[in-house]
Amino acid sequence: MRSFIVAVKDIKLGELSLKNGRQNSHNWSYLHGWHIQNPLDRADAIMKISGFDTLHADAGRSFSFLKITTDEGITGWSEYTGISEIIRRKGLTSLIESMLKLLVGRDPREVEKITSDLYLETRQSLSGLNHQAIGAIQNALLDITAKALGVPVYRLFGGPLRTRIPMYWSHFGTYRLRRSYEIHQKELIRDLDGMAAHAQDVMAEGYPALKTKIHYFDETGGAGYFPCFGSEPGAPELNLSPSILKIIVDQMTALREAVGDELDLILDLNSNFKADGIIRIARATEHLNLRWLEVDVFDADTLRDIRDRSPMPIGGCEMLCTARTYTPFFACRAVDVPLVDVAWNGFLESIKIAAVADVFDLNVSPHNFTGHLATQINAHFSAITPNLELMEYDVDEVPWLGEFFNEPLQIENGVLVLSEKPGWGMDVDEEAVRARPPRVLIN
Repeated sequence: MRSFIVAVKDIKLGELSLKNGRQNSHNWSYLHGWHIQNPLDRADAIMKISGFDTLHADAGRSFSFLKITTDEGITGWSEYTGISEIIRRKGLTSLIESMLKLLVGRDPREVEKITSDLYLETRQSLSGLNHQAIGAIQNALLDITAKALGVPVYRLFGGPLRTRIPMYWSHFGTYRLRRSYEIHQKELIRDLDGMAAHAQDVMAEGYPALKTKIHYFDETGGAGYFPCFGSEPGAPELNLSPSILKIIVDQMTALREAVGDELDLILDLNSNFKADGIIRIARATEHLNLRWLEVDVFDADTLRDIRDRSPMPIGGCEMLCTARTYTPFFACRAVDVPLVDVAWNGFLESIKIAAVADVFDLNVSPHNFTGHLATQINAHFSAITPNLELMEYDVDEVPWLGEFFNEPLQIENGVLVLSEKPGWGMDVDEEAVRARPPRVLIN
């Protein structure tokens, strides 16, 4: 049986076309008498990375993008993320640019080989920002590879299990509180009654679940509670006070009463409490039937203890990088819903993480809290992942965020619909991005 490789971009619907009309006994395979050019055997098929650029833009908070160009005119894009402006825009960006200087002249389609070489370069400091930089580069290279073949990224990995991706409404209420509602151009939520009423909007738009942070209200309005990020006092001890416990119970009770049993509720505690506080919160909200309680804990045994002593499913691990780092959490049964950040890990490593999770009968949830390109990347991951829970999505963004991209997100009743467009199915509009530089100065 003769083997062949088809250049997808050279085949038109209903016919087989020969590029340049040339024949060569070495460069051609045969299929039912048709000569099909093997692009990998052509001397002129080598593509090279010719340049790169990083871009940042303001959309209430800043968003960061990586552009990789090739000598064949194909451009690859990715979006890279991080809460800290200075660490992302200075630290992570510098790492990305330093690594890419080593890659100019390389074939961008050698994604695994390039990834392996970058691991060697960072051997003494794996994971963390180094791995996030590799992830950003890897995702842009996959965009190039898929575009070169004229296919969506999900077709590089056996095709999609699904092209309709179920999502949940994340950061519910956060951008409608006093600190953010004006720039996001949303209606201000002034009290718990307003937040409960807003939960009806989630149901009306077809989302099956919402995820909320801790929100408290006083005479000045509402705000989020984030001592772990330094926005409120309470770190580094991170103790749970009786007043905050009451705020949490009141908040989740109001939401449950507003939606009944028709909507799943997820509570994200981030790293705001130590293990004993998390367990107290879990027990105090047991009757509210949360889909999962989400926490950021970096020790597998500690998280296993939390899970054992909590009467509800536990979600976590969103800040981890590499399948090797996730594995101890899976092996000791520390988590029910592992979250995977595809922008940080890179697409290939995220697939490995999901595969290891599947061995332990765990469904994964993509951690996705940034722009539309990152949402597309996470959706392609969701399309090929058998053990998918729900994909995270921030519905409340500034009205102009969509201007940064040349295609809109296709969302129907809480479901993101993927197309057959090549690559991620979306590029960055450089002119729109450059027209809105970040508001936060970091020099």
